[in-house]
Amino acid sequence: MTDETPPPIEPALRTVAMPADTNPAGDIFGGWLLAQMDLGGGLAAMREARGRVATVAIDAMSFKRPVKVGDEVTVWAELLSVGTTSLRYRVSAWRRPRDRDRHIKVTEAIFTFVALDEEGRKRVIGR
Repeated sequence: MTDETPPPIEPALRTVAMPADTNPAGDIFGGWLLAQMDLGGGLAAMREARGRVATVAIDAMSFKRPVKVGDEVTVWAELLSVGTTSLRYRVSAWRRPRDRDRHIKVTEAIFTFVALDEEGRKRVIGR
């Protein structure tokens, strides 16, 4: 995968950037984008772990391009590894301006999720 081509897997999440999600300059808040990535990565991790998960770490991320109001934001979550109780994903966010067909990568990070039982304690991931 390059910064030009999204991953060749099904997206974990798609949404539209709305005016309420912007800073005073009209760009989408980085925190909003991070939340979308956490949600998309978490959905993928829940499917893989077959149950509840929690985010325990996010490796450094840098924002390559801004997201604008009306952009379609797509999040891809690529499984990197599965441990006894944890999963690591490369989560990337891409924007697609409403007047284009091409996706543009805006950021990515490595997210680590841990599988939890009903009481919120770590549990072994059953595959």
